Amino acid sequence: MPHSSGAAKSVQDNTTAILRLDKWLWACRFYKTRALAKDMIEGGKVQYNGQRCKASRTVEVGATIKLTQGTDERTVVVKGLSEQRLAAPLAQKLYDETEESVVQRAERAELRKMNLLFAPHPETKPDKKMRRQLLLLKSQQ
Repeated sequence: MPHSSGAAKSVQDNTTAILRLDKWLWACRFYKTRALAKDMIEGGKVQYNGQRCKASRTVEVGATIKLTQGTDERTVVVKGLSEQRLAAPLAQKLYDETEESVVQRAERAELRKMNLLFAPHPETKPDKKMRRQLLLLKSQQ
């Protein structure tokens, strides 16, 4: 275990390194691969200090990054840099998520749960008889 704490310390102190945005997103475990991180950046799903950017953008400590992960949006502030992909607890020390972002993600998660309660998906596809009943019901409305 002493090795992992030393790695965490070197990551925290490594604030002068030059690091690409796609590599930082990958190292912080926002995206599974650097290629996926690059695609998200090029697709406009990642903003650096409120602006679209390229994957080769240099990340600086204190910068604000807004990114999309699936259906969630996060806004994080860069605290540290790492060229290596770290374990999740260590990777989470490289950034701070803003309070507004945490609240917004919690609200969206709650809305998704409520939507599943009100519009549950059937376990099987409707057969021919059920489809006819559905069409009849829809035509009466």
